[in-house]
Amino acid sequence: MDNLDDMDRRLLSALHGCGTDPRVAAAARTLSRAGEHGGLWLVAGLAGAAMDRDRRGAWLRGTALTAGAHLVGMGVKRLVRRPRPRHVEPLVRTVGQHSFPSVHATSAVAAAFAYGALGARPVPPLAAAMCVSRLVAGVHYPSDVAAGAALGALTARLGSRWMLTPRLANNRRPRP
Repeated sequence: MDNLDDMDRRLLSALHGCGTDPRVAAAARTLSRAGEHGGLWLVAGLAGAAMDRDRRGAWLRGTALTAGAHLVGMGVKRLVRRPRPRHVEPLVRTVGQHSFPSVHATSAVAAAFAYGALGARPVPPLAAAMCVSRLVAGVHYPSDVAAGAALGALTARLGSRWMLTPRLANNRRPRP
């Protein structure tokens, strides 16, 4: 386990070092702020619902799924209580002091799956950038981000049928 912890620390140090470039640091800070409490992804889902009237229900269910993933991530974080990295100086302030999993990554990846299924092509690369920004900002270990991303993917996968099938979403039985 010490080898994994050491690798986690070394990877974080290397990626955090990218933040010495002021442009990279500014991008990491902006993404961190935008992703706070899943805000960027909730706004994106509501915007999708407003612009895509034919699939408004799917967008709203995708937004609910993303919010649900965020809440699940917060619950896991409260159970695990892993401290944030202390060997690097963070570029941003954090709401809490616990690190595992990265809830920014959880909501970002849930949104990437949910909104990506609806054709929102910019969301998956933006979600990937959000995940990397947490490392550049120095507020999560790589394993925190990987776990958050996996949790977001799992949550989105479990809810995808509900999100994309209006009859199931409305709790109606499919007609033969």
